[in-house]
Amino acid sequence: MKILIVEDEESIAEVVTAYAKREGYDTITAGDGMEALEIFEREDISLVVLDLMLPKLSGEEVCRRIRDKSSVPIIMLTAKTNESDVVYGLDIGANDYVPKPFSPRVLMARIRAHLRPATIRDNITSGFCAGGRIEIDPERVEIRKDGKPIQVTKSEFLIFSTLASRPVRTWSREEIIRAALGDDYDGFDRTIDTYVKNLRKKLAEPGHENGWIKTIYGFGYRFDDEQ
Repeated sequence: MKILIVEDEESIAEVVTAYAKREGYDTITAGDGMEALEIFEREDISLVVLDLMLPKLSGEEVCRRIRDKSSVPIIMLTAKTNESDVVYGLDIGANDYVPKPFSPRVLMARIRAHLRPATIRDNITSGFCAGGRIEIDPERVEIRKDGKPIQVTKSEFLIFSTLASRPVRTWSREEIIRAALGDDYDGFDRTIDTYVKNLRKKLAEPGHENGWIKTIYGFGYRFDDEQ
């Protein structure tokens, strides 16, 4: 994955670049707004870290133009910290707002959080399961039963897709968390039980009340494709 770092202060750009590379991301930097847009047009960018006070073209305008053509995550990294600035930045399309001075570790955690769904979706393949009745669509982040979309949350989608990816495997709660929600997930492992309960309600039908998720007592959960 490639991160575009748009920052006119060279020292800050170097710090963000160093931490991002340590995390295993490819990086490319831009020192002004126009250069940022040119790079975005020609490169396959997964996330943008965007300063607002830039030469040639403001960060706000860069954000608007990127958002007009892409849903790539945008994290604003800026000294503009008034409430109105934050609200405005989010309203024009930013996904997150990190104030300066900032902690590089916190910024990396935010980056991981925004890139995690894309990483997981890349590992989920489209297809049918449960006798061809359930379809998983990673592009739409959607589960369909008998061709009809089921309204699920992002976490529910990732958990169900993880279980369905290996129907013969029993997953512990800890394994589900790591595979579906990531190592940075800070909830309790028993929260998985709540997600499974909700999925069962949404997917259940007479005769199939477990919603295609089988409890393996003392171990965890397994996708049930024997219905």
